[in-house]
Amino acid sequence: MQIIDIVKKRSPISGEQIAESLLLSRPTIRSDLSVLVMLEYIDAKPKVGYFPGKKASSGLGSSYLLQETKVKAIQSLPIIIRETTTIQDAVVTLFLQDVGTLIICDVDGKLTGVASRKDFLKVTLGNPGAVSMPVSMVMTRQPKVVTIFPDDTVLDAAHKMIFHEVDSLPVVVPYSAEDAGTKLDVVGRLTKTSIIKLLLELEPKG
Repeated sequence: MQIIDIVKKRSPISGEQIAESLLLSRPTIRSDLSVLVMLEYIDAKPKVGYFPGKKASSGLGSSYLLQETKVKAIQSLPIIIRETTTIQDAVVTLFLQDVGTLIICDVDGKLTGVASRKDFLKVTLGNPGAVSMPVSMVMTRQPKVVTIFPDDTVLDAAHKMIFHEVDSLPVVVPYSAEDAGTKLDVVGRLTKTSIIKLLLELEPKG
């Protein structure tokens, strides 16, 4: 990626200087910088700027891999519950499946929302009666749910996760062309763990 090349040649360099080199604004590249720091291609120090990270010298294999790999290649099975499921049953599912977020669908299997551990904690702390409430009372509702399509790149997914501060994304397809995306079928989920596993395949063995 161009950002890595710029940082290699001109480090330490500020985010504003990187943006200027690309003829872009600083907010435009903020998520790209976050992803590259997360993947250790670049590093950052306050009042110093950006400089090459641990993986910068190993080439651009990982960043190309993220750009070339489609979400559908590494997505996993979605963990789905219904809107009418009680919060107690949802929390049990959360821990049995060892996931951080549950995908919620209506009776027709269309995406209606998502709920995370944090959502359940907020409503149940100090309110024991909340466990019998339906998850529809605490979920983030569609269309505010951040989703990804199977043919999107893993790099796009990583940007969305960083920007929206989420650990997983429902993988969806439109129910039909006429719906224009208002009704979505859930076909999978993509997690940060899946992305990390993909990158680990490039690591030298031994």
